[in-house]
Amino acid sequence: MNGDSMIVVDADGAVLGRLSSSIAKRLLNGEEITVINAEKALVSGSAERSYQEYFSAYQRGKAIKGPYYPRMPDGIFRRTVRGMLPMKTARGKSAYRRLKVYTGVPKQIGDIKPELQKAPQRGKRYTRLGEISELLGARVNR
Repeated sequence: MNGDSMIVVDADGAVLGRLSSSIAKRLLNGEEITVINAEKALVSGSAERSYQEYFSAYQRGKAIKGPYYPRMPDGIFRRTVRGMLPMKTARGKSAYRRLKVYTGVPKQIGDIKPELQKAPQRGKRYTRLGEISELLGARVNR
């Protein structure tokens, strides 16, 4: 695909894992994808379990040497997509470079109409990614 066609995906109300896997597949096909409203993506499960899962990542390694895990919602979203790409290959690295993630809607998006994802099932527990980020110590403007 050519570099002119940028696809904008709105993460508001979409389940993080499902959205990340579909974005990873599209990136591997050569598409350039921009994700907006990353802080409004949903993580399935209770808030306590989700927080413990993300917080346990900070307990690994030394603070000086890493590994470093993101706290901001856009960083967590990028890291989730990165885990679904073959990062040890040139194909996976170039696909990861074609991904841009933002909290909120940046001015450069302008009049581009974003793609909306299918809403999750009712009755299940979900936590917004922005709430998890705030529990991890990030300052998220909602």
